[in-house]
Amino acid sequence: MQVREVGRLPNRLPADDDHPYRTGPWAPTFVEYDATELDVLEGAIPRDLDGIYLRNTENPVMPAIGRYHPFDGDGMVHAIRFRDGAASYRNRFVRTTGLAAELEAGEPLWAGIIESPAKSKREGWGARGRMKDASSTDVIVHAGRALTTFYQCGDVYQHDPETLAPLGTAAWAPPGGVSAHPKLDPATGELLYFTYGTDAPYQHFGILDRDGNQVLYQPVPLPGPRLPHDMCFTEHHAILVDLPLFWDPELLAKGAYRPAWHPERATRFAIVPRTGGAPRWFEAAPTYVLHWINAYEDGTEIVVDGYFQEDPMPRPDPADGPWAGLKKMVDVHAMRAKPHRWRFDLATGRTTTTAREERLFDDISEFPSIHYARPGRRHRYVWSMTAPVGWFLFDGITRYDLETGATAHYQFPAGVYASEAPMAPRPGSTAEDDGYLVTFTTDAARDRSECQIFDAARVADGPIARVALPARIASGTHACWAPASTAKL
Repeated sequence: MQVREVGRLPNRLPADDDHPYRTGPWAPTFVEYDATELDVLEGAIPRDLDGIYLRNTENPVMPAIGRYHPFDGDGMVHAIRFRDGAASYRNRFVRTTGLAAELEAGEPLWAGIIESPAKSKREGWGARGRMKDASSTDVIVHAGRALTTFYQCGDVYQHDPETLAPLGTAAWAPPGGVSAHPKLDPATGELLYFTYGTDAPYQHFGILDRDGNQVLYQPVPLPGPRLPHDMCFTEHHAILVDLPLFWDPELLAKGAYRPAWHPERATRFAIVPRTGGAPRWFEAAPTYVLHWINAYEDGTEIVVDGYFQEDPMPRPDPADGPWAGLKKMVDVHAMRAKPHRWRFDLATGRTTTTAREERLFDDISEFPSIHYARPGRRHRYVWSMTAPVGWFLFDGITRYDLETGATAHYQFPAGVYASEAPMAPRPGSTAEDDGYLVTFTTDAARDRSECQIFDAARVADGPIARVALPARIASGTHACWAPASTAKL
């Protein structure tokens, strides 16, 4: 392996830091690397794996103002490029306006998600206001650029997908910012996105064409400020939501951003034509959905798959000590998130009955992947991440077969944690599960990280290749796969 250090930021965190999401597998790195000729520790990199795997990570540079939440950290993009059976790696901080201001000041300037915005020392960005836009949540490749985004809305930071060189912020992003999960439609090359905030109409929806030109931007009105996190789409429609977990209106009027669960309210789905126009609303059982799996059209029906939370606001467990509240905020086991299906009949204008809502599987998982070309189209397979009880970490991958109900699971060794694992189809393949899963792993005990590659059809067999990274990286979540052709590599 040939490794070159190309940048480094100062570590401003406490020397005796004991925060569970800034230590162990979540301990940040402050060095930016270029590495080529990566060492293959086991197996072989498939020669037909041609593209780039990118992952965004919360990687805090400054101490917190008050309490730190793992979603508060600064963005860092990690990228591994595969070509002809070899791999190279880069990582770069997302050099946001907020990070630059804090580096210049030598101190934190913005309070995080579980602190009062009044503690921030400067005005901020996005739906919450007075909060730093860290651009640390998601990453996606569109029109030859890697785009990083933030879950509370913010600027869209653009990067060269291979070199990670900064390319400025996207001019098309609206003033209120863009939420964390824009969606790529590989069939059309379009990018669908949404934004939300505290001013009426509270939510907008937009589309960019394959070249990055905005072709649609319209309101999808909500009855008040909400907290949507994700969206999905079909061939002809986009699906946005009004979920019954949102900021308490009375506290919000006083400047306090505290979410409240309203189980007496329905979950509402907005079906919006991708050509533009008024949404059609459908109601379903109350829940909160962090991430959608996919959606598609089945005759006159829209089918939507996602993770139904049985307890969106679990109570803290005193046994967890000082971190009790924080742990339950990010514990998919406590939320009991399970794969679920909703159906909406456009011919009748009504949602299907509760009995037509379907629990796809009864095990707990989240953070899905489907075949790269299947978003918006009928899918059979889902690859989903599992988590250890009580922690926001990924300890396994489950493969779901929605046609047969079969599952297969791979459990990472104790103390090894993975990242979201997108599915990279084998070139020329016809089977939906013919391809690879790619993920980064972090092993804090051994102070090392790897990229691991799986046969998507045989996940339970374990990785077919393990590739060494130049240094241990912080555990992280959202990632994407970009084939060389679509990423313009």
